[in-house]
Amino acid sequence: MRCPLPLVTETRASQLLQDAPADSSGAELRKSRLRPGSLVRPLMAAAGVLFFVFSLQVIKAGAGSLVPLLDSLSVSGPLNGVGFGWLLAYAAMSGSPVAAIGVTLLSGGVFSEAEAFAVIGGSRLGASFIVLAAGFAFYVRGRRNADGLSIGVIALLTTFTTQGPAILLGLVSLHYGWLDGARFTPPPAMLEWVDQLYGRPVDLIDRLLPGGLVFATGVGFLLLSFTVFDRALPRLEAGASPVERTLHRLNTRPWMFAMGCAVTAMTLSVSISLTLLVPLSLKGYIKREHVIPYVMGANITTFIDTLAGAVILGGDAAFTVVLTEMLSVAAVSAVLLTIAYGPYSRLILRTGHAATRSRKNLALFLGAIVAVPLVLLLV
Repeated sequence: MRCPLPLVTETRASQLLQDAPADSSGAELRKSRLRPGSLVRPLMAAAGVLFFVFSLQVIKAGAGSLVPLLDSLSVSGPLNGVGFGWLLAYAAMSGSPVAAIGVTLLSGGVFSEAEAFAVIGGSRLGASFIVLAAGFAFYVRGRRNADGLSIGVIALLTTFTTQGPAILLGLVSLHYGWLDGARFTPPPAMLEWVDQLYGRPVDLIDRLLPGGLVFATGVGFLLLSFTVFDRALPRLEAGASPVERTLHRLNTRPWMFAMGCAVTAMTLSVSISLTLLVPLSLKGYIKREHVIPYVMGANITTFIDTLAGAVILGGDAAFTVVLTEMLSVAAVSAVLLTIAYGPYSRLILRTGHAATRSRKNLALFLGAIVAVPLVLLLV
């Protein structure tokens, strides 16, 4: 007797038909994960690293040509260094390239430790200007609402009042050698790898171009490396609901400090992380008083790329200078956040409100933040 074949019922057939698209969609999903487009960001990030290291080597090769220019500008001490880094960051609308230049000139013997430290500190004073620029853009595009400008002023005031004492603390630390034991020497194999990879191209540029153009070429590659980094990183849009929900839940002083540290560490750009403050604050996802701890956190981890540059250049002094900068800013921020936050935050918020109360007050504020670095540079 022949065994009857198992019947495929109508219900079972429909289930099989439903399963087939699911399997095919799963296969398509697996294929999409292997598409070349998914490798673009990692490849761009790797290219950014290569350009960054290459730019530092080129800048170091052309650093000697800057000595006459720096002498003519009287950049010969910490005060001049702060003004120089501050104004250069204004011009670049970013602090990271300026800080990298300061570290490279220290490694090339152009700057002393105190001068390089001052340039790096000044670069952070100028980097926060991007928030005010973003606030002005929202002011022009919107209904002439001064809230965006107020957020920018608060970010600047927070940076000024933390970075200023941190620069003084760091200079004292460098003078007495408090962190001399923290010097770091990169493995010789890493330095040999850098020389083997970049030695011939850097020597070729150094032979073909005069010193000033060598330095300018290095700065161009440095800016290119940061541009590639920005393109490689996923964009943190102010309208992205996960970002907004997270910020709404974590809208407290400690969490906002940690958020500022984390976002800046991930983006490797204090300009990007601070620019997010304006739209998020205007939408109510970040309270105005919590802009302060966010900026404090961002101003600490913003030195990560500069610290990496110090390690790549192979100078113990450069590593100590950047580490001193980070720890000084962290120490000042910790005191303000834990001991004096109440009166400090009220002072910052009231000053920010007063500076944006009228066009005259805003003009005076803008004039002051340009005049101070000019005086420091020329004093």
